[in-house]
Amino acid sequence: MKHDEPVIIAGGGIGGLAAALALVRRGFAVKVLEQAAEIGEIGAGIQLGPNAFHAFDALGIGEKARGRAVYTDEMVMHDALDETLVGRIPTGDAFRRRFGNPYAVIHRADVHLSLLEGAQETGLVELQTSTQVERVEQDAQGVVVFDQHGREYRGQALIGADGVKSAVRKQYVGDAPRVSGHVVYRAVVDRQEFPADLQWNAASIWVGPNCHLVHYPLRGGEQYNVVVTFHSRQQESWGVTEGSRDEVRSYFQGICPRARQLIELPRSWKRWATADRDPIGQWTFGRATLLGDAAHPTLQYMAQGACMAMEDGVTLGEALRVRSNDFVSAFDLYQRSRIARTARVVLSSREMGRIFHASGVERLVRNDLWKGRSPERFYDALEWLYGWNADNCLVQH
Repeated sequence: MKHDEPVIIAGGGIGGLAAALALVRRGFAVKVLEQAAEIGEIGAGIQLGPNAFHAFDALGIGEKARGRAVYTDEMVMHDALDETLVGRIPTGDAFRRRFGNPYAVIHRADVHLSLLEGAQETGLVELQTSTQVERVEQDAQGVVVFDQHGREYRGQALIGADGVKSAVRKQYVGDAPRVSGHVVYRAVVDRQEFPADLQWNAASIWVGPNCHLVHYPLRGGEQYNVVVTFHSRQQESWGVTEGSRDEVRSYFQGICPRARQLIELPRSWKRWATADRDPIGQWTFGRATLLGDAAHPTLQYMAQGACMAMEDGVTLGEALRVRSNDFVSAFDLYQRSRIARTARVVLSSREMGRIFHASGVERLVRNDLWKGRSPERFYDALEWLYGWNADNCLVQH
């Protein structure tokens, strides 16, 4: 196995490109195999904690991403039944001083574009589209990856960043997804069509019984991201389809008018039936490892899916650095550094979904949870999540 052979990455999404940038910084050539016909990103807005900006900086694209983000003044939660303010977390100067980076919102495609530009500028990342990784073979020297046409790709190692329905994970782990029964509708609305009384510079959530609504500005405030989530009455299967406004309306009958107006805005919706997987204690197998949603798919309630994928990429690069580019050893260190943290996000997201969607007396408990809490106490509670950076990402090795 020649050392000039590339590292192969299955998947050209946010996680795959973050891994590609990290590998290039370690001196490797990279070949990204993407199943879609074009390298790109669907979806709408995502939220970026300070940990995401630490990852951007470590991957060398901090300025690109910062220029495309919208910096919020606060995170704010209201009760969707009676408009009660449940909690408010300022994300201004004190927040930035505490965590060393801002809180922001951004279009998912703009995160992807920043990573893609960074990868292309290196000249060391080859991107191949319309290529579905189906299986992998490996020996002590390297890996051979096979696509849907039976073509072979040889490399030093394989990063399975092929998303929630990962073929690499299916081969090595073979576990079933856990369909949540929660359905997410996402849309982007132009500012002139968005209600003036909700044009807040905030990551805003309205929480209700078995449902919630989210909105925040995108692209310099020219657009607003709108997300609604509810517990489906029917049996769901994991996937994305076109949505229906009538279905959304049927789940938000008791919601206050101010929040309810959000569901009348979008001209078209994308409908996600969500799922995660139970955390696993091993996702590295010799010269193959998993990354991002392939390793730890999570529900959206902690707003950390993309952030975790980028952290994975940075941590992988750091593990290779301290293990002198020995893949088997570095992959082991990488997974040991990531398993507990990403599992905490997966499990915390499930619990946060329950808190958001509380009803009856549980709703009253939820509304009392954060009453009168100071910003500093909120920051203390978030330290484990937002305090991550490239310098502390590895377990003691």
